Amino acid sequence: MSESTTREERFAHGLEVLRKVDGEAGQRVIDSLADVSPELGHQIVAWGFGEIYARPELSPRDRQLVTLGMLTALGGCEPQLEVHVNAALNVGLTPEQIVEALLHSAGYCGFPKALNATFTAKRVFTERGLLPVGQQPTPDATSA
Repeated sequence: MSESTTREERFAHGLEVLRKVDGEAGQRVIDSLADVSPELGHQIVAWGFGEIYARPELSPRDRQLVTLGMLTALGGCEPQLEVHVNAALNVGLTPEQIVEALLHSAGYCGFPKALNATFTAKRVFTERGLLPVGQQPTPDATSA
């Protein structure tokens, strides 16, 4: 986006990126802010997704790996982590790759935070019918 884009154009662009990455879960977050802080919702969409997530230097998949690691390290962000585990699946990460990223985080931010993140991922995997992890067909196997 350029400096000359309008507030509405930045929001529209961000909303397009949000829908591609987070799908319905992201929209629910924005909707949940409408009666308390619509400006925060606007900034998440326009800046967070329209400016940051839309940058071409990292793929959406790589951005989600970074986001999973950061939210795990921060701790106490399980609702946001749930949205981003869904987003990670939406942009092509497998449950196995997500679990591996969360396991990797244990060495940097400790077992309690890695456990909390893993249990959050487990909730998402349960909702999406992806348990047990490692027992799902790979994309290549289903297309053969």
